[in-house]
Amino acid sequence: MPTPDLDVVVATGPLLEDWRAIHNAIIPTDPLSADDVAERATRHRLTLAYSGRELVGNATVRPPQDPDAIATVIVRVLPDHRRRGHGTAYLQHELAEATNLGARRIETVVLETNTDGFAFALAHGFVEHDRYVLDGDTVAYVDLHLPGH
Repeated sequence: MPTPDLDVVVATGPLLEDWRAIHNAIIPTDPLSADDVAERATRHRLTLAYSGRELVGNATVRPPQDPDAIATVIVRVLPDHRRRGHGTAYLQHELAEATNLGARRIETVVLETNTDGFAFALAHGFVEHDRYVLDGDTVAYVDLHLPGH
């Protein structure tokens, strides 16, 4: 399958609402308010991916932190756009961004019930290293990392 052309844009201003809508659709157990997303945008790189004029997904890159230079890369693709290469192209783009920011280790996090996301992470070389449930939640988050990064 050819790699699809994706346009990746940093989500700012009104685009933050599109980012939030995708997050809340894919992570329904942890919905974010507009204020939550605006605050995240001050700390993380939030992006949207488009195929032509169609919105495909969103991503978060949590910049690397010293002393270990660990970056977290989370890519979310809307169900109608999965298994077409969009996720792979978007992940490669965001991994390159994390590396350019100085990441020496790259991690991701997937909601346990997001079986497509979990399978996607494993298929792209991520290895599970932790599971945890946040206070008040019932569904676990799964932390994974890319070996060699």
